[in-house]
Formats: sequence, structure tokens, C-alpha cells
Amino acid sequence: MKRHFDADLDDLRGSLLRMGGLCEEMVQSAVKVVIERDESRLAAVQEWERQVNALHIEIDDVCLRLIALHQPAAGDLRLIAAAIKINSDLERVGDQAVNIAETGVYLCKEPKIKLGDIPRMVQVAVGMLKDSLDAFARGNVDLAREVIKRDDEEDRLKSQTFNELVYLMQSDASAIQRGMGIILIARNLERIADHATNIAEDVIFMVLGKDIRHSADPHPASGMEGADAKLKEG
Repeated sequence: MKRHFDADLDDLRGSLLRMGGLCEEMVQSAVKVVIERDESRLAAVQEWERQVNALHIEIDDVCLRLIALHQPAAGDLRLIAAAIKINSDLERVGDQAVNIAETGVYLCKEPKIKLGDIPRMVQVAVGMLKDSLDAFARGNVDLAREVIKRDDEEDRLKSQTFNELVYLMQSDASAIQRGMGIILIARNLERIADHATNIAEDVIFMVLGKDIRHSADPHPASGMEGADAKLKEG
């Protein structure tokens, strides 16, 4: 039974990472609709969304079955609890990617407009998502903490883009609809970074057993402390 349980946990990790990989592809392709003005990518984003949604249901079912059949404790239970929350965040990342692609299709039909810091926001958001999933795969608290720190940069870039587009819309009324589209995309990217931050926080909970949400100090322990905690549990 223990061997089967461990194998199921490995499969759970694999499914989450596969879902995360799909979400990364979705975000990158969705933004190419905007930056490269390639609306043909919308169909691929929508297909990936169907796959993400299917994995969302499948992973939740696996987590509930593992809890019901094995009544896990300590670290294993934290892993499953974190997986449930990460699963939800990844599904929402997929939704944000679809929103970006659909807004991008509208912008493709309109004259070009300044993108502000959108290209940099993409790099930060996708990097945060990738690193948060890597931290989950390796149980790396230090990497999770770095992801959380980078959320401030995404917030700053969103504010800069907002200010730049508002100034443009005030000076050119014909740019209002397009400017609002870019602002919405910036908001979508900021939300993706927020979901990556949530995943990183779940990694810290999974490894250390500490819930740092709403904490004044989001970096309560080092990776070595996480390793020590795991050794004590073992």
C-alpha cells in the first residue's frame, strides 16, 4: 500500500507539472497574439485550455481519493493540500491566458498601439510561474522565496504601463479602446504573477508546514531549515 501511495504521489506531481507546462505555453502564445499580431494562435490557446480544464478536474479527483483511501499525515497531507491549491491557481492562469489572447485578437484588427512594459511583464510573469513550479518539483524553499520577491516588480511594471496608457488615452481619444485593451492585458499578466506567488507560498507550506499568507514576513525560513524540517519528519 505504501509503495502504491508513493507512486500515486509521484503521478500527482507529474500531472501538476504537466498542467503547469501547458499554462506556460498558453501564456506565451497568448501574448504573441498581441506582440506579433498573430490571431491564429487563439485556437491553440483555446485547445490548451480544454486540456488544462480536464487536468483540473482529474487532479482534484486524485487528491480527494488519496485523502479518502490513505488518510495521509504530516508532509504527505501537506503535499496533497498544496496540490489542490496549486491546481486551482494553474486553472486560473489558463483563464488569464485566454483573456489575453481574446483581447489580442481584437487589437489585431485595430491600428498598432504602444504596449508599454507588456513584453517585460511577460518575462517576469512566465519566469515566476516556471520557477514556482520548479520550486514545487524540488521542494526548494529558497527558490519559492525568490518568486515571491519578484511579484513587486510585476506590480511596478503594471503601474508604469497603466500610467503610460492613461496619458496616451487622455491625449488621443481614438486610442481609448485600444489603450483599455492593453491595460486589461497588463492586469491579466499581473494576476498570473499573483498565482505564481500563491504557488510559491504553497511550496513553503508544503515543505515547512508554515502558512505565510498575509504574513508580515513572507520569508520565514531558509532552504536549510526546510531540509531540517523534512529530516525531522522522516
